[in-house]
Amino acid sequence: MASNTGHVLDLASIIALASPTSLGRIHSSSALPVLVDMPQGRGNPEVDSSREVTLHEARVPTLLSKTRSQTPIRPPPSRCYPDTLTAVVRAKSYGDLKKHPGLNCQPGAKSIDSFSGLRSLQSSSNITLSTRSTALYQTAPGSINSRADLAIEGSKPQLRGGVSPSKQLLHLCRSLFHHEAHYAYLSFLRAYPEYKLTGPIDTLRKREYKRLKQLDEVYVDYTGASLYPESLIRSNSTFLRRTILGNTHSFSTSSHRSAMCTEEARSSVLAFFDAPATEYTVIFTSNATGAMKLVGEAFPFAQGGSFVLGTDSHNSVNGIRQFALTKGARLAYIGSTIVGGMDESEAKNVLLAHSPRPRLTGPRCLFALTGLSNVTNSKNPLSLLTYASNLGYYTLLDAAALAPASKISLRTTPADAMAISFYKMFGFPTGVGCLVAKKSFLRQLERPWFAGGTVDVVQVPGTGFTMAHEIHEQFEDGTVNFSSLAGVTRGLNILSRYIAYLPLRLSILTHYLAGSLAEIKHDVNCTPVAHILSRIPKQRLTAVGEQSDTGSTVSLIFLEPTGEVMSSSFIEYAATKHGISLRTGCMCNPGGAAAILGIEEEMEKFSPGFTYEDFENIVGRELGVIRLSLGLVSDFSDVHRVLRFVREIIACDGERKKIWLEWKSCRQFHG
Repeated sequence: MASNTGHVLDLASIIALASPTSLGRIHSSSALPVLVDMPQGRGNPEVDSSREVTLHEARVPTLLSKTRSQTPIRPPPSRCYPDTLTAVVRAKSYGDLKKHPGLNCQPGAKSIDSFSGLRSLQSSSNITLSTRSTALYQTAPGSINSRADLAIEGSKPQLRGGVSPSKQLLHLCRSLFHHEAHYAYLSFLRAYPEYKLTGPIDTLRKREYKRLKQLDEVYVDYTGASLYPESLIRSNSTFLRRTILGNTHSFSTSSHRSAMCTEEARSSVLAFFDAPATEYTVIFTSNATGAMKLVGEAFPFAQGGSFVLGTDSHNSVNGIRQFALTKGARLAYIGSTIVGGMDESEAKNVLLAHSPRPRLTGPRCLFALTGLSNVTNSKNPLSLLTYASNLGYYTLLDAAALAPASKISLRTTPADAMAISFYKMFGFPTGVGCLVAKKSFLRQLERPWFAGGTVDVVQVPGTGFTMAHEIHEQFEDGTVNFSSLAGVTRGLNILSRYIAYLPLRLSILTHYLAGSLAEIKHDVNCTPVAHILSRIPKQRLTAVGEQSDTGSTVSLIFLEPTGEVMSSSFIEYAATKHGISLRTGCMCNPGGAAAILGIEEEMEKFSPGFTYEDFENIVGRELGVIRLSLGLVSDFSDVHRVLRFVREIIACDGERKKIWLEWKSCRQFHG
């Protein structure tokens, strides 16, 4: 067997064999004996490094010989195996193979493109598997060589128990991937031992998010929407099946139940954000956008007043400027740094320059602060809210991206109003958000209209009306989503038990993800594959309860070997094909995206009537970034799968070109 020439394939090639299409190309009479070559003295003294054994006799493959009805495969003890496996594929007959200089080969062997090699083997080829481990204990964190050892050579059938070669190969491929991820995880833990402190999140994921494993999906779009725990859906469904709820504006028994659910949810929100009930109230809206619109349309902007906000803000904050400008107020933006967010000293200067004059009796001014940018990953200092308040501003905190993984205390940081969306915090219910606001602030607002539920009595015909007695009722247009509010209470209860672990866990994963992406090189010329644009955590957290200086989002662009920016829509297509849910574009935050992309000057060329396509023509490329955002139940396996996708698809010239052709074909087909 040693006389055969070989071709090296990375792990992606081996895992590709797990698909029915690939397995169908292996001849049904192919043999699958295994040659185990383990280093002596590494916890495997019983293994003869030179003898040939069948698949079920080898140390690694025995883990795979169990049927699905038996106990699931467990990772082996770390003492039995080194950190990394190395992948090798040998073939007597390999047909029309492409030459690939980026892959290492044994002397005298030809290189092959990672997926095409095995798929182009002739059906008459005799196949044998072998495994060989390679000890790389000194490998630096984030640079693990993600390969597994697999050799294919000629032999005769040696099967047991009627198990087909295809199924044995499938099981072996899965095992190799499982082991490679396991060893990478051990290396990760050596670099970040404090990650173990966040174990309760792993328990939550196993218990409440089984669908992630069942569907074999990687979800990295938590800033877009969190994932709901299964028990939240079950409990809410059970509650709705076993009770009768009526419109909260009636006085029946069913209406009383709905009112109780609504008030319980209102109290839960105040408790979660440490907002004194004597000072604050909760107004339920459709989402954070609806909450901010309530403030914008009712705030008493006037000539001489001002609206101050950061350049790195969501469009739901930017949109408030229309109300301000219509009423004659000044508009002032606080510039963004090159990694987003705002410089605190500059922010104070802008606030001072546009503050109310005189402070107590001058025209009203509003300062809207983004707690955490949804694209640049920058956290702004909440102390700016207190600074602005002392200058005479009313303050609005956009906490849509901040609230899901950061503990917020409105007792400590008393914003006048704060907007959130619950689906961003725990996934369900969608279509429900709220404005947590000071009652004194709400009394300063001037609603432009009234509706059902907001008034006590209306004169018709005529012009008289009296607003509802409770201050929150004056802002809740129509009937609130009472059938979903019980889910809000339960969701907050679940999140409150785990939120203390999230800053530590997510800061570690974000740092590891960004650092590992920056190290990946193209196989053809060793140029960088990824360019990280967003802010990366500077401080290293070591204990549960500490707060991170950033969020858990990595925004980046991928580069061609030539240095040109890859199409973000192509990346999204490729990621989707590999079971990864991510986000691309400007994330409804044009100011933040322009800052980290370095296209602020091009933004100044915007004119009325411009379309997105017009702006792309000015910039000269497709706009936007790739956003990878971690959240409630993200773990190392999610990050590892993303890194494997980048290493073995985006950084691999042959694989990337194949998917590029598929993507171009799909775009042409769909017009």
